[in-house]
Amino acid sequence: MARPFPGIKSKRSERTSTVAPNNSGQVVDLRRRRDQLNARVAELQWDLGGLVYEMAVRDRVRVDLIVKHAAKLQDADAELAEVERILALEQSSTAGVCSNCGAPHSSGAGFCWQCGQQILRSVDAESILTSA
Repeated sequence: MARPFPGIKSKRSERTSTVAPNNSGQVVDLRRRRDQLNARVAELQWDLGGLVYEMAVRDRVRVDLIVKHAAKLQDADAELAEVERILALEQSSTAGVCSNCGAPHSSGAGFCWQCGQQILRSVDAESILTSA
């Protein structure tokens, strides 16, 4: 059975643990990373709320500081969303959704099972050679 993401492997222990290589070649346990990111996002939200509150109490609001902390929160939240998306894909075995109706499809599907929309488009060899 072909996996939707060739670089992502599952190792089986008492519970299934999804692992994926990161940029440095190390293997990352996605479930553990999701838990770490959940804690980090909660901590950053707490810190940002406290920062804004303290600034408001002192009547000295520094927007640059708020933006800096909000950017950290946004980065952690985006990484969390991506990890959750990859975990959901592995659990549901879907490769994406139809652009026409939104129905999920598997990695090898050529047409949507619900509306018949073509998912994989054929491309002639000439266009591939000229685009490279």
